[in-house]
Amino acid sequence: MKKILIVVDYQNDFVDGSLGFAGAELLDGVICSRIEQTLAEGGELVFTYDTHGEDYPNTHEGRSLPVTHCQRGSHGWALYGKTADYLGRAARCFEKPTFGSLELAQYLRDGGYEEIELCGLVSNICVVSNVLLARAACPDARIVVHANATGSADPAAHEAALTVMRSVFVEVVEG
Repeated sequence: MKKILIVVDYQNDFVDGSLGFAGAELLDGVICSRIEQTLAEGGELVFTYDTHGEDYPNTHEGRSLPVTHCQRGSHGWALYGKTADYLGRAARCFEKPTFGSLELAQYLRDGGYEEIELCGLVSNICVVSNVLLARAACPDARIVVHANATGSADPAAHEAALTVMRSVFVEVVEG
């Protein structure tokens, strides 16, 4: 079975930077465990990076969320913690200027993946966006999200995102 793990935006700015939140740092060990298991099973690892430039305040997102974050090359843009140690083992990295990556969706569609797992941040924004794109790109794939490998500063929005994911037949695994 062809499997891929997508680590979505587990970047410093979303953990302990400008958009960080309490508890986000605790995902590091869980994400590393998911990476180890995927690689041990012969699966593929990819990362997404929320990526912004100097023009961010002039974008739709920047006007809606006026918090500078994830500027390409900054400390906040880099992967967080021990998760960053796996960068050299990634098959691909996708920079994306907004929530979902159309390039990633095309990569999934072309790749013939039978199982797609996603983790990272933020559950109710970038994770759910990429889950929905993955479902559209690979309608017959098994898609899995471990609830303890994603999170949000807003617990209610996190739960709502998990509900949306379940509604498109994503397996949301508790624990």
